[in-house]
Amino acid sequence: MFRAVLNLFEKWDLTDPQAAALLGMPVNRYRRWRAQGGGRHSSDGCARLSNLISIHRALRVIFPESRCRYHWIRAANEVFGGASALEVMLGGELTGIMRVRRYLDAEMCFL
Repeated sequence: MFRAVLNLFEKWDLTDPQAAALLGMPVNRYRRWRAQGGGRHSSDGCARLSNLISIHRALRVIFPESRCRYHWIRAANEVFGGASALEVMLGGELTGIMRVRRYLDAEMCFL
């Protein structure tokens, strides 16, 4: 899951502070985690990783064209009050990531 999340962060063009926020850790710890090839996570950290991978999977289903799927994450969205999915997820809480995942899961039901 480590490599998949790092690849995802690269495709989303995230900065280290953004990636760290999504994982719920300080930037210096994120950089060590990345340099050391991953490591142990709390249950919160595991939930974050799992939800991020699920978001990516849902986006692959909804947007077959990769350019669209990676653009969507930063686009303003009425469902999120005009904020982008990334802004919602960067709110610092696991609930923001879960909110985006639930939205995408619901969208897949209509395909």
